[in-house]
Amino acid sequence: MSSTPTLPAEWEHQSAVLISWPTQATDWRHNLAATESTYLELTKLIAQYSHAYICCYDSDTRQQVKKYCHDSGIHEERYTLFTIPYDDTWTRDYGPLSLRRANDVVWLNFKFNAWGGKYAFQQDAQLTQSLHQHFRDRRILESSDFVLEGGSIDSDGKGTILTTSQCLLDPARNPGLSKQQVSSKLKETLGVQRILWLDHGHLLGDDTDAHIDTLARFCRPDTITYVQCTNTADPHFKSLAAMETQLKSFKQTNGEAYHLIPLHLADSCINSEGQPLPASYVNFLIINGAVLAPVYGLDTDALAMTQLQQAFPEYEIIPVQCRSLIEQYGSLHCITMQML
Repeated sequence: MSSTPTLPAEWEHQSAVLISWPTQATDWRHNLAATESTYLELTKLIAQYSHAYICCYDSDTRQQVKKYCHDSGIHEERYTLFTIPYDDTWTRDYGPLSLRRANDVVWLNFKFNAWGGKYAFQQDAQLTQSLHQHFRDRRILESSDFVLEGGSIDSDGKGTILTTSQCLLDPARNPGLSKQQVSSKLKETLGVQRILWLDHGHLLGDDTDAHIDTLARFCRPDTITYVQCTNTADPHFKSLAAMETQLKSFKQTNGEAYHLIPLHLADSCINSEGQPLPASYVNFLIINGAVLAPVYGLDTDALAMTQLQQAFPEYEIIPVQCRSLIEQYGSLHCITMQML
């Protein structure tokens, strides 16, 4: 059989979803109670549709999480706890990317440098390798010196990925590499044949340098949902309109245009200091049989849920309150990583 790996789409069957629990040692300490409430709600949903892999910073965290799960009625067979230290909880970006190769599941461990060295990352960068120690007989681990965050790519499961040039060509990640060299590296390691590069689109407050999972996502191999701004006075309008135009120019492998489903840009979302927060309804998680969808307590929440149902007509759309998450400039997809 071929040794070429396949990067599955997020809607393909998952064995588990990985999260790292927020603690006083992370940036969540200023809003820990609300954040833990969100994580517990998320864990309940993951346990309902899949299995939760929960990384715990230390033994105290592990005991506390076990108590939370017990008190919330989450059955022990629906989650697994791992005591592994981390700097923060954005597992989408430092967790393993699962690939299929012949009859094997491969975990790719890309280099992580905290979005170009913006934050501490030494423990985050080691988490995938530490987690793999518990799966050595079931998963193959392959490490790469190429910097890549999981939130920066999105796969259709058929050999095409979506990404942004602002992020992947950022010299703070892989200095000295040209677009062609980055493309070659992605094709080599992920087994993809096509890369759709978005050159426009960015949300105010986003510190990931335009991760694709805040802007545009595959719903099916022929369908993409994306953030749309219709207010010409909005500071996002120019870049998101340019992104929309580029999405309309993309073609499927059969030469046809993609079916595009817009998601309304979230209402202005700011923190207590008046700083913009990058609230995005595109930051959803596709899980077995459901789409867990972020909401923020905004007037646009209801419309976004209706639009997502149009994008995923065969899935249950489940809103998850993510206001506590966006206070740290990320959302639901950012704190999770699906696992084969």
